[in-house]
Amino acid sequence: MGSIKNSVFYQDAIQEINYPFGNYYLFENFVVGEINKDVVFTWHNHAKIVVEELTELYDQNGKDLVYITNRIHPYSVVPSDWINFYKSKYLLKGYAIVSYNQKGLLNTLLEKLFMRNKLQSFDNLTDAIVWAKNLTKTDKNDTAA
Repeated sequence: MGSIKNSVFYQDAIQEINYPFGNYYLFENFVVGEINKDVVFTWHNHAKIVVEELTELYDQNGKDLVYITNRIHPYSVVPSDWINFYKSKYLLKGYAIVSYNQKGLLNTLLEKLFMRNKLQSFDNLTDAIVWAKNLTKTDKNDTAA
């Protein structure tokens, strides 16, 4: 368990964005978010800000991006705020939650009600990144054929 900054993947990050509520690491086809301890993550106070900036930086609505939340700190998410995410017309190719404890895995089940088939849960960051890379690589190969 640890920050992506302390992993072999960090060297491949295109950009790092630091907010008062957490840090985001941008890669070619995926983003890794690490929310700070004890944050209550909401659409209006947090997610909307991130979505707007990522839309501008990637010049797209997220349809070709995978978002990985690396839950190295305990924080809360307001699951019903996913409705606002969809209302904003922002899409994701996939969403991965990396949890390092049983409570985090239980929270993932609740979030899965809102994300359905795009959500995958992992117990380590490496597997989540491999999944994200394969998901985007597979779609690129499908369009090239």
